Amino acid sequence: MSGLDALSSAAAVIPADVRKAGKHAEQSYRVALGFERTLVEQLTKSMSKDMVGMDSGSDAESGDGEDSGPSAVTSTYTDMLPGTLADSVTSAGGLGLAHDLWLSMRSAQS
Repeated sequence: MSGLDALSSAAAVIPADVRKAGKHAEQSYRVALGFERTLVEQLTKSMSKDMVGMDSGSDAESGDGEDSGPSAVTSTYTDMLPGTLADSVTSAGGLGLAHDLWLSMRSAQS
């Protein structure tokens, strides 16, 4: 289970004040947590792409005549890493952005 599907069964991640506010609050918080997860994944993809770019640049300068591109396995794991990291951060409660966003949404509705 990954992505936003993991959020539907993540009751432990929902803070007590959100649970106390009711079902609608929990749904709003899950949306905020989904946004946070997407943001973490996009930031990680950007960092990963920059690191791969640096690695391939150093390989290209070696001039050893071998294919300097990443292997299919390395490329697959590199593509999976941002989503996996985002899922792990989210399942551990996130970075705190979701709760702040939920509080902002809640005060805007009042």
